[in-house]
Amino acid sequence: MFDRFGEFDSAEEINEAAVKLLEKKDAESLRILAEENGIDGEVAKAFLDGDIPMLCDAMSAAIGKLDMEAKQIDCAEIMQDWVEYIKARCIEDEKIAAAVRQKNKKLEGAVAALLKWSLANQHPIPKKILKAAGITYKCTLGIPGMARAKRIITEYYMGVK
Repeated sequence: MFDRFGEFDSAEEINEAAVKLLEKKDAESLRILAEENGIDGEVAKAFLDGDIPMLCDAMSAAIGKLDMEAKQIDCAEIMQDWVEYIKARCIEDEKIAAAVRQKNKKLEGAVAALLKWSLANQHPIPKKILKAAGITYKCTLGIPGMARAKRIITEYYMGVK
């Protein structure tokens, strides 16, 4: 995932590397830097052309990292929704975006925190719903709602309980 340049801890570190590559006029390496960090190639080109002052900000660096990490794990359905909730938190709060970018925070850890809560908070499905679904056995469900999921995400990335 971060094969050539390694994992960066912040948008600032990415931008420092980008500036060095720009000074060397190394367009190919700048393209690879952007690609490894989930930053759109058009943004890299705009930076290279001098149209924008930096390659990324905290939000785009965090969302880029999440996109790259999501490719590494098979997030489908509700887990993909959780990834989108994390992205929404990055858009809502720059501190969350900065925390997402940290090397010691991983998407799999955030998804694991949500899954752990889900398994610990299962509730029985009402009999009427089971009957309507054609299910004849006892069934439980424990998926957090959006507000709770966002709290769990914040707690994971910010290290707060």
